[in-house]
Amino acid sequence: MKLKVKELQKKLVLCKKITYNENVNNIRRTKIMKIGLIGLGKMGMNLMKNMLDNNIDVVAYDIDKSLRDEAEQYGCICVSSLEQLLKCLPQKKIIWIMVPAGQTTNTIISSLSESLKSSDIVIDGGNSFYKDSIEQYQLLKKKGISFFDVGSSGGQNGARHGGNFMIGGDLETFTIIEPIFQLISQNGGYLYTGPSGSGHYLKMVHNGIEYGMMQSIGEGFDLLEHSPYDYENASVAKVWNNGSVIRSWLMELAENAFNEDPKLDGLKGTMYSSGEGLWTVEEALKRQVPIPVITLALQMRYRSLQDDTFTGKVVASLRNGFGGHSVNKGE
Repeated sequence: MKLKVKELQKKLVLCKKITYNENVNNIRRTKIMKIGLIGLGKMGMNLMKNMLDNNIDVVAYDIDKSLRDEAEQYGCICVSSLEQLLKCLPQKKIIWIMVPAGQTTNTIISSLSESLKSSDIVIDGGNSFYKDSIEQYQLLKKKGISFFDVGSSGGQNGARHGGNFMIGGDLETFTIIEPIFQLISQNGGYLYTGPSGSGHYLKMVHNGIEYGMMQSIGEGFDLLEHSPYDYENASVAKVWNNGSVIRSWLMELAENAFNEDPKLDGLKGTMYSSGEGLWTVEEALKRQVPIPVITLALQMRYRSLQDDTFTGKVVASLRNGFGGHSVNKGE
């Protein structure tokens, strides 16, 4: 028998003395809701598996039949149209969108706005521009539909085994979907950030910081590569990631990349950008906040499109490591 959300929330409040893991296990024992998932790409597919593993029913839609087939092999219910997706969901629907930001996301939300009813909930877990998210919120709000802009971090591994989520939207409706994040996030890995736009704004700044961190790691290894010493890059990354001030998951990914290709000879140092670094810089200029490191990191990505650099190879390998982003192979 399914617990009603309010009953579940009340139960969670009464269990303050229970540890985080015990708390999550209590939720996991009951299928708390059924979610419609749109998009079975690298992130969406892993998110779907994460939800199913945590006893959340998922009905998924993607235009790619091969992705639907893969999801069905894992036990997911898949459909071939938005119309079928809506028919398979309960009267009060929760739909999570995990598709590329921009026109694709906007088109889907526009279509949903014509089909959903008051009290339904739409979650955009992609990397949408925060101003677009505010517009989507206002569009759906007119029809009584709740909208949440959710910045998702942690890469494919996080989506699969415990992600990191920054969630903007109406607080009173957030209590309905919070159990989802309690199940699919790492301990402490989700945050209600405030009104519409705040989730994707926070993720935008997060990605700007990410640009600067990866650029710094890349430049450091570039200097080592041109030093008078014959360092083994994988060993350097390993020692730096065990107790040093600069230890991080990015450094772990660097170690993995160097173990596979010590000099990254198989890569071109092309560093693509998804757009959030530019949004961060534009926002900083608008607010007159100096962010020289992030700005230069963005410019260096543009520089990498013109010629090959070892810095670019390191950053390209890191992006591939955490997000499965495409890389150009060396000649």
